[in-house]
Amino acid sequence: MTEGHRHATEEVCEAGLSLYDTALRDGRVASHRADSLPCVVDSGLLQPDVVDPRWMRPVAPALALPRLVLAIEEGVARRRRHEERLVEAFTPLLEAAVPDAVSLGNPVIRLLSGLDQINTVIEQALNTAQDEVLTVQPGGKRPATALSIALRRDREVLARGCRMRTLYQHTTRHDPAVLAHYEYLAGDVEVRTLDEVPERLIVIDRSVAFVPASKDRKLALEVRHPALVDFFATTFDRLWRLATPMHPEAVQQPTLNGITPRQRAIAALLVEGHTDAVIADRLGMNIRTARVHIAKLAATLGSESRAQLGYLIGRSGILDQEA
Repeated sequence: MTEGHRHATEEVCEAGLSLYDTALRDGRVASHRADSLPCVVDSGLLQPDVVDPRWMRPVAPALALPRLVLAIEEGVARRRRHEERLVEAFTPLLEAAVPDAVSLGNPVIRLLSGLDQINTVIEQALNTAQDEVLTVQPGGKRPATALSIALRRDREVLARGCRMRTLYQHTTRHDPAVLAHYEYLAGDVEVRTLDEVPERLIVIDRSVAFVPASKDRKLALEVRHPALVDFFATTFDRLWRLATPMHPEAVQQPTLNGITPRQRAIAALLVEGHTDAVIADRLGMNIRTARVHIAKLAATLGSESRAQLGYLIGRSGILDQEA
């Protein structure tokens, strides 16, 4: 296949047929005109002039058509022979009992590609939820459009008597759209927050889990292996016990010695040597907000430089205090 020739050479494209038509009308075409259309040569519609290779001569349609049809029929026959060999090879395997083999109809791990497929499969799983839905939502504010779509789905899940447990980052506690979303829900629903959470996770009835498979979240894994799903659910349970309640009753995080919980989280990442961008990403806030908090922390501790700030954080003991 040549550059600009975007189909198999055994097929004749519209441009190739047009060149063939020109050759039939004029009796010949210049050879260079067929260079970018290999299909018209490979299919036998044009052949080099035996006297002058600078030209291509057309094969009569009455001869060309049967040749093309015969080639197609031979290709079909080859595929049928291949199919027969596959059936013959797999027949004894199908009859054998293989209890540990993975069924393609219900794979233990399936790769989902594209947001449409990911959302569709998650929606289908949620539609069958009977007991609980555990979710980890990293990042700060959530888009209003996403919350609008989730509202209907969450109401349906709760209406079936399921319980919902969701973990956000602390920055979400100040998102009016998220707060309003949960006020519209009725049922067994709770939300808690942490400074940092792992990547997005959904566990449904402790039988299926969904996790991202790429940074842009355009790939995801549907996991049904019991050991893996149990691992995800156990991880969620342990994070849940460490998290601060946000809904239905919010527990306010205490400020100790003028240092807010968010500033303590930032301080911990600062002493680890992280940049402002990394701190913002891990705590689910934009970089400008992160820098505002760093500046306030520096002012509280009396720091005049980044290096001094790290020293003062360590000397102050704020990271040794319990939130």
